[in-house]
Amino acid sequence: MTTGQTPIDAWQDIPWKRYERNVFRLQKRIYQASQRGNVKAVHRLQRLLMKSWSARCLAVRRVTQDNQGKKTAGVDGVKALTQPQRLTLSRKLSLAGEVKPLRRVWIPKPGSTEKRGLGIPTLENRATQALAKLALEPEWEAHFEPNSYGFRPGRSAHDAIEAIHSSIQKQPKYVLDADIAKCFDRINHQALLNKLGTYPTLRRVIKAWLQAGVLDGDKFCLTSEGTPQGGVISPLLANIALHGLEAVVAQGYPQRKQPRLVRYADDLVVLHEDLAAIEQAQERIKTWLTELGLELKSSKTRITHTLHEHDGAVGFDFLGFNVRQYPVGQTHSGKKGRKGRPSLLLGFKTIIRPSQEAQRRHLASIREIIHSHRTAPQAALIEHLNPIIRGWTAYFSTKVAKKVFRKLEHQTFLKLRRWAFRRHPHKPRRWIVKKYWRLEYRGWTFGVKDGARLYHHSDRPVRRHVKVQGNRSPYDGDWAYWGARLGAHPELPIRVAILLKRQKGRCPRCGLHFTAEDLLEIDHIVPTACGGKDEYANWQLLHRHCHDWKTAKEALTA
Repeated sequence: MTTGQTPIDAWQDIPWKRYERNVFRLQKRIYQASQRGNVKAVHRLQRLLMKSWSARCLAVRRVTQDNQGKKTAGVDGVKALTQPQRLTLSRKLSLAGEVKPLRRVWIPKPGSTEKRGLGIPTLENRATQALAKLALEPEWEAHFEPNSYGFRPGRSAHDAIEAIHSSIQKQPKYVLDADIAKCFDRINHQALLNKLGTYPTLRRVIKAWLQAGVLDGDKFCLTSEGTPQGGVISPLLANIALHGLEAVVAQGYPQRKQPRLVRYADDLVVLHEDLAAIEQAQERIKTWLTELGLELKSSKTRITHTLHEHDGAVGFDFLGFNVRQYPVGQTHSGKKGRKGRPSLLLGFKTIIRPSQEAQRRHLASIREIIHSHRTAPQAALIEHLNPIIRGWTAYFSTKVAKKVFRKLEHQTFLKLRRWAFRRHPHKPRRWIVKKYWRLEYRGWTFGVKDGARLYHHSDRPVRRHVKVQGNRSPYDGDWAYWGARLGAHPELPIRVAILLKRQKGRCPRCGLHFTAEDLLEIDHIVPTACGGKDEYANWQLLHRHCHDWKTAKEALTA
């Protein structure tokens, strides 16, 4: 990989496969050098990567083509770049570029009337942050603690839930259920920079990003603390700031008696069979967070127990799931014997299911969609409901959810029945049912005649998720392991999973393996406008940027 290479004249002619392999080879070397503790080699390789033409092109592509929020403008008002503009930005991209203030955008918090403030950098600053992230992430992936799961490649909320399950399935435990108050907004800049420990040039530009200030309408505010949500590198910086919390909690305990801390971003739980250990962990966490300018949120911090009542509660909610244990015995489980039933030997069983709050919010979203489509065609209502139901059931399908799915399916039916009756107040109910419901092999289904069908909650199969192994990271280069995990992810649509398996985890356009960080899109091999059919034989799975390239090529040849 050369740093002074003359770039290709056309963006679509860039050999992305070679560029991605070049960048990953350097990232893997950074990861390995960081594991060895060779700081000089890490910094040398990071400088080499950020000066390379391949990495600069990839950084620009990630913020202009692959990012979900790619069309959100910064203070300069630029939402998108043409292909020649992307090339120009790639040529001039460096850590010495100008740092501009962030644009404040307010978005609603889920399940709350409050709003969360995002700080949106300009496209150029986003690309520079993406470039820095390409170099910093493999260094820190070699050090991050095994039970940190938020905003990390190849890890998810389901891994965090499985870590909790494995910790309590054989022994009930006390739990510290805590939340860090305004974590992203209050991190002390100096403490973060000291922990970052990178070379001076990168340290200076990260400091400039942190202190760039925010423009909220016509009002400019300085940012003297926090990592602004909305920045490409902000989640990584937050994880770096919170690195070490697990070691602090476990300090002084023998290996097999250590309290277990599981953290997903700013939400965390600590598990231990001894109440005193949990109380000590809470004090240690408070003291440790103070050095970062952070504190636990008192309204969301409590100590409870997984099996027995403690302070008026049993179990806890974490990442939308309710975690609780129930006593079992002959009075609870009958007299079927103990063979194959370990819960009878333990005296309890562990059940993790969707929390009541998660169910309430899901039903509220369904109610809102039905209410906003009071006069819309049935097909339009189904089109808006199906993604909500599919996504929610996919997220919760790794635990005990069948009964919850059936309950929510019935609640949805009642809301749809009310919607139908209000549309035809003077028609017989039998006529209304025949108009909007179809009798099929699985019973009555809300659907259009010879058209769209509502996805049933209970259609989603429940399958246990396998937790990521220890300190494994995608930067270790084990494509077989990470490809298998990607194909088995619970939130992956069934159609995508089938195509992934058929394509052996590779993109047919660029030939590279898909990763957990990639945005995948289903493409019609022969476009439907040219007579292509909507079926598996005519579908292929592509990277979003590969899909953009194919669509542009088809438009030119049309």
